[in-house]
Amino acid sequence: MSVLEIAAQVDARGLSCPMPIVKTAQAVKTVASGELVEVLATDPGSQRDFVAWSRSTGHELVEQTTEGNVHRFVIRRK
Repeated sequence: MSVLEIAAQVDARGLSCPMPIVKTAQAVKTVASGELVEVLATDPGSQRDFVAWSRSTGHELVEQTTEGNVHRFVIRRK
């Protein structure tokens, strides 16, 4: 397994929809094309939200994992 080089991190734990997506969209704007943004969220709906958001924006959802009630997403800016 390769180590991903994260350019920005978003801690959206404790935030409800739509705030994890809003904070991620803001963070994505701060990184260059091809760079990675890591997001931590506890909203159970964030799993489907990030899949749909990535599809609609063209950003790549590189990785999606869950440990306990924390969902981790790694997104590559298009």
